[in-house]
Amino acid sequence: MSIDCLRLSVTDKCNLRCVYCHPQPDCRPTEHEDILGFEEMLRIVRLFAECGIKKLRLTGGEPLIRCDIVRLVRKLGAIAGIKDLSITTNGVFLESLATELKDAGLQRINISVDSIERKTYERITGFDLLPKVIEGIHRAIDIGLKPVKINCVIIKDLNDSEEQITALSGMSTSLPVSIRFIEYYPTNNSTRPATDYVPNAAVRAVIERKYGSLTRTVMSIGNGPAEYFKVPGSAGTIGFISGRSSNFCLSCSRLRLTSDGKVMPCLYSARSHDLKRLISSQGEKAIRDFLSEIIAEKANYTKLNSLKEEFSMCKIGG
Repeated sequence: MSIDCLRLSVTDKCNLRCVYCHPQPDCRPTEHEDILGFEEMLRIVRLFAECGIKKLRLTGGEPLIRCDIVRLVRKLGAIAGIKDLSITTNGVFLESLATELKDAGLQRINISVDSIERKTYERITGFDLLPKVIEGIHRAIDIGLKPVKINCVIIKDLNDSEEQITALSGMSTSLPVSIRFIEYYPTNNSTRPATDYVPNAAVRAVIERKYGSLTRTVMSIGNGPAEYFKVPGSAGTIGFISGRSSNFCLSCSRLRLTSDGKVMPCLYSARSHDLKRLISSQGEKAIRDFLSEIIAEKANYTKLNSLKEEFSMCKIGG
């Protein structure tokens, strides 16, 4: 497996408080002086690209709350070797920024939407902002960001009703989007418990009762760990990312770089590497050599054989 994808958290700040990501009321963002600076991010990504990283996804927190996000996208997209540049966002600010982001070099986008029922969306995120997110989805489609992927985490007794699941999946029948169902996995004691997990097999059964048997398909761009299907005759696709009921660690090609400069070989890894400290004291050859070692050792530190203390998703990047 070629390790060619880096997820870069450009901030741990967020304008939402989703129940599975950032539920603690006292969870404070990292101090400004501990966050990677603009030039530090560019330097690290350039060195990673020289070590074989080709795909870059910007995450958070919420990446679009950065006042310089358009400039950052433009600079990162210009780095030699970066062939694919994308963002994962909650979509609240997308409608106003989508055109600038695409013009700066953004190629595709993932938008987190766990319900299209307004009250449930507010229960999950803490805010009544669904209409703004829907506007952002349509804007992304209109300007040609492809593919537009909608990430949905289904949680027991929250958004797992047949009505909610079929409403989400039904977006793929009329819109050229990929609706992706991601199995819930708790990360700390403040999130919903592990028993609130809904397996994707159950989600798929609900969808097929409504729309009939799904037909397997393949995404040509950004396939990752998802398995993709179509409702016959639909404009879009339906994906399942089943990290709880199955295991795709051996095919994982991703590294994560947190907003405070730590490289993690896996979301659940107990091992990380402090690049912020390294880049302030080492020359480029030494840093490049170290990044090559991190890439080479990734397979030894995955969810398969490592444990991590409790954490909040917003501190690492989704």
